[in-house]
Amino acid sequence: MIVAGIMSGTSADGIDVALVGITGQGFQLKTRLIGHTHAPYPRPVRDAVLRAMNADKISVAELSQLNFHLGDLYAEAVLHAQTSLRVKKLGLVGCHGQTIYHQGGHAPHLGRKIATTWQIGEGSVLAARLGTPVVSDFRPADMAAGGKGAPLVPFLDYALFRHKTRGRIVQNIGGIANLTAIPAGANPKHVLAFDTGPGNMLMDQLMHQLFGKPYDRNGAIAKRGTVIAAVLEDAVRNPYFRIKPPKTAGREEFGREYAQAFLHQCKRANGDSAKEDIVATATALTAQSIAVAIRKFVLPRGKFHDYIVSGGGTQNRTLMTMLAAETTELGLRLKPTDDFGIPSQAKEAVAFAVLAYQTWHRQPGNIPSATGAKKAAILGKVSYV
Repeated sequence: MIVAGIMSGTSADGIDVALVGITGQGFQLKTRLIGHTHAPYPRPVRDAVLRAMNADKISVAELSQLNFHLGDLYAEAVLHAQTSLRVKKLGLVGCHGQTIYHQGGHAPHLGRKIATTWQIGEGSVLAARLGTPVVSDFRPADMAAGGKGAPLVPFLDYALFRHKTRGRIVQNIGGIANLTAIPAGANPKHVLAFDTGPGNMLMDQLMHQLFGKPYDRNGAIAKRGTVIAAVLEDAVRNPYFRIKPPKTAGREEFGREYAQAFLHQCKRANGDSAKEDIVATATALTAQSIAVAIRKFVLPRGKFHDYIVSGGGTQNRTLMTMLAAETTELGLRLKPTDDFGIPSQAKEAVAFAVLAYQTWHRQPGNIPSATGAKKAAILGKVSYV
């Protein structure tokens, strides 16, 4: 079956589409990446998405309109991918959707304690436009089973990267950074996965505020700066980094409000610090928080050899240099997923193609040891043609 996987992450930079040939089932399935494309969000859409994320106030009408608008954009992105990659017929589409709110833990609400998540991008619109069944809204089924609804990519990580003799850590750096630790010879119950903290999110927010740019291309701004040591030392003491997995993070923890506080702290610590220093410090925080997570929660579980990295953060050379230095000290060898046949920008889109394929065959797609769910669950909702 040829499946289109669609991913739009917390960075809200646009839509990644991967067209994947899949055979088999479960952890024995085999994948063949036909190709992948990226479609940036139009500026007004990206602004609307960012306003909606974790918003204190927003109209029901705007949320509903954005839900259907994104369904249209996702369909256009898939059609563009089919044309570019010369694939006429799809068997299935898996769409992560755009997260506008994620609260993996229970919190009080009207006398009850509720965990909740919301990914928008209407699956019915996608199915009608493409003439293909669509699986979407993956996270609630895991949460209904007692999990945190994330991370879900570990299913793909385990299927593709497990090794009989080499322990591997698979890291994705999107808006949020998350890892999957797979000990040598592990079965799914041994897999550990969680969000380590900010990925590109904090850097991007500061680039927007300080330089009017969406991100630090190639890490050039951070490279010119000097890390503000006192701010970095304080930032790595954030309580989130001490919480034991399973755990998940998003803009609720490291979004606008956090970026504003981080900016004020940088200015307070060093009033004459250059804007480049602030971006460099944010970049160092992503690298150090990942290293802290590995040292504190992963290495006590055994010997790990390979550190396999994907996501938009791999394009930030300064971040990758910092991360290589941190992980080399931990005895890990850094490699991009490109070395394993999956371009770093495509991996999460591939993951949701695989998860959709699992759902279509009525097979579970979560790994309970990663999400904290009480049981394996069939994920998502199907929109038929």
